[in-house]
Amino acid sequence: MNKVIFSAAIACLALSFTIDFKPKNSAEKMQDFIINISHYSRNIKPNFIIIPQNGAELAFTKGKTDKELNQKFLNAIDGFGIEELFYNETLKPDQYRIGLLDKIKATETIIVSEFVKDSALVKDSYARNEKAGFYCFTRTEDNYHYTLIPNKIYSENKNPIEKLSDIKNFLYIINNSNYYSKSAFITALKNTNYDLIFMDLYHNGVKFNKEELEKIKVKKNGAKRLVIGYMNIGAAEKYRDYWKRPWQLNNPKWLKKKYDGYDQEIWVEYWNKDWQNIIYGNNDSYTKKIIDAGFDGVYLDNVEAYYFLYNN
Repeated sequence: MNKVIFSAAIACLALSFTIDFKPKNSAEKMQDFIINISHYSRNIKPNFIIIPQNGAELAFTKGKTDKELNQKFLNAIDGFGIEELFYNETLKPDQYRIGLLDKIKATETIIVSEFVKDSALVKDSYARNEKAGFYCFTRTEDNYHYTLIPNKIYSENKNPIEKLSDIKNFLYIINNSNYYSKSAFITALKNTNYDLIFMDLYHNGVKFNKEELEKIKVKKNGAKRLVIGYMNIGAAEKYRDYWKRPWQLNNPKWLKKKYDGYDQEIWVEYWNKDWQNIIYGNNDSYTKKIIDAGFDGVYLDNVEAYYFLYNN
């Protein structure tokens, strides 16, 4: 081989190892990931609730919204969580996502977390979601990071909650740093009548246990409610117990991209087996810890990694 051709070949080979190519089926890989989490969970706890947050395109075959609904995926989940649907940066309803959700709301419970800067818009945000057939939790600027329990519950419901489709309202409080102890946090939650609570598995690095969860699963009025554990499956979080000190961007190789705005998180190659082993499939996995703690289900954050990992 002549030297020019050989050099060009080496250059091309080197390039192939340094450029990240977006997998053609990145949405399908996320669909499969969520389906596998669901199958693993429900083999242990048959009625375990699975709710992905955002990524409504995943409801469709290959993540393509011009194709038919993906029934295998929809059978693996119980609802969709969506952020900032009627109120967002544009201050206009997101008609694209509303249209997608309209196609699945007959079989999936749609849970929307809105954010408004003007507290005068809170009531309207609930009204818009109710009209659309969605269940809403609206936070204002003082609650941007999901740290507060609002004083008022919209659509308060006295009935017991057996399944996700029974809910009329929910509380999203995945950051419990405002509470100096687990017991203080538990007491605060017990003194509410929310039908559904999304919360973290940990308080200050210590896991909640079944006894504690059983206390939270009862509303102030004595009726049963659901408690769902938060889990990030699209980005690794540096403050979690699975994180190892030597880890950094691209080490391990599946830590792929900085998460803008969140210094403690890194987008991951979610199809990588090492990452998936952290999330589900074994007794030390995050999903198993959530099940063992007594949660009724899991709320899957950053499922839209299939888009953000290779765009923006």
